[in-house]
Amino acid sequence: MIQVPESSLSFLKALIENNNRVWFEEHKNEFKEEEQKLKIFYNSVLEDLNENDSIEKMKIFRIYRDVRFSKDKTPYKNHRGVSFSRTTENLRGGYYLRISPGESMMAGGFFQPNSADLMRIRKEFETDDTEIREIIANDNFKSFFGKLEGDEVKSAPRGFDKNHAAIDLIRKKSFIVSRKFTDKEVLALNFREKLKESYLALRPFFDYMSDVLTTDINGVSVLER
Repeated sequence: MIQVPESSLSFLKALIENNNRVWFEEHKNEFKEEEQKLKIFYNSVLEDLNENDSIEKMKIFRIYRDVRFSKDKTPYKNHRGVSFSRTTENLRGGYYLRISPGESMMAGGFFQPNSADLMRIRKEFETDDTEIREIIANDNFKSFFGKLEGDEVKSAPRGFDKNHAAIDLIRKKSFIVSRKFTDKEVLALNFREKLKESYLALRPFFDYMSDVLTTDINGVSVLER
């Protein structure tokens, strides 16, 4: 059974306590070894996702932080992250996994969609929010993720009525969900299965959003134009 090795969490715990370039260079080989171990796990997650979905790309995020505009000048991330992008012409959305001591999580959805996609989503909610409400109110959805998350504008986007019944959805700039895991859960043999179940629980949301983003407001496909 492929699982997250305890040594990977141990390395990240040590990095949190020694987040500097001297320490990291001294432990560079250890870092590379743990990266290879985690990559095996990531590929197993990719394999699981492709059983019920179509993944175009897996991206492993670099451990080096961009500190140019940050007050926090620590050079390395204290987590390892990987994303899985769906085949984008017909399927939209992406899956995410973060391994971090005490802060591991999976997530998925639509993070800061481009302006055209964002407008299309907002117009759909403005026209009819019945289906999205049913999806996010579903007991299975709530048991995994709780609620739909995402940064929001303070009032209403330009051109939208701040008193609209769906303004709580229209205000969002991202449409994402997440589920947190303890270190014990991450290291358990069934963690891969828990991730598989979590990502599968996203499908009704993804299927709906993909339908929205591949049609115009009248429901006509934009892929055939």
